Amino acid sequence: MKSENTSSILLGANVSIAKTGLLAAVNETIEYDANTYMIYTRSNRGGKARPITDFNRDEALGLMRDHGIYDPVVHLSYLVNLASPKEETWEYGISVLTEEIARVEYLGFRYIVMHPGSHVGEGVPYALERIAEALNQILTGDEKLTICLETMAGDGSKVGNSLDEIADIISRVKHNHVLGVCIDTCHNYSYGYDVVNDFDGFLHQFNEIIGLDRLKCAHINDSKNPFDSKKDRHANIGEGSLGLEAIKRIVHHDALRGIPQILETPAGKYRAEIDLLLDRQA
Repeated sequence: MKSENTSSILLGANVSIAKTGLLAAVNETIEYDANTYMIYTRSNRGGKARPITDFNRDEALGLMRDHGIYDPVVHLSYLVNLASPKEETWEYGISVLTEEIARVEYLGFRYIVMHPGSHVGEGVPYALERIAEALNQILTGDEKLTICLETMAGDGSKVGNSLDEIADIISRVKHNHVLGVCIDTCHNYSYGYDVVNDFDGFLHQFNEIIGLDRLKCAHINDSKNPFDSKKDRHANIGEGSLGLEAIKRIVHHDALRGIPQILETPAGKYRAEIDLLLDRQA
């Protein structure tokens, strides 16, 4: 489900699948006059996932074609922690991600975004190896999608905060052609990458450490906390420490053309924020 125009800005939001599955997600995206979106296919509160065959896939895909909507993203449940030292939690994460790959391939989507994990006291080196061990158990190399490791903000015991940690995980995975990266403007700034004043410098580091060919998705969020705060609290666009102009420069940057950029901001302002970032009249 690749964008037909890789020079275009793909900008959308985290939308709902309530009741009608993909139809709900696509109709909400149309309301925002957006051209991509992100969903969760299962509840983050646990429980059994709704059958993916109940998502009204074919009707929704037709509606997407009619409205020029491309490259939607699925976010993996937050309950998955492939860095966990607890065997039950680790095995649960392996089971859920394995199942999610099949679900997303059924939908025909190209990207799953996942938080790398939390070491819960065991330390970063342990966590990086533990995540890679899980991915080596899950991935066959024949996947028809990309698993995007999300860059984190440095809060708690989360790993994957730095580009080096993401690169370390990728280097340990046998079928790492299946792996990509999702950046997050709030996370990156909060961790200590100055994407406000030097986004080009951040991209240069990304290319040197990971390779820009692995940059597949971006989460576009302002931050309620200051630079290098190591805190993950999203703010509405223009209402946080990054500011509207910096975020607009990022959204319009050539390096992000043609990849899905997703708003995860609070307060239900998606339509207004998309209009603001694309310089559209509300």
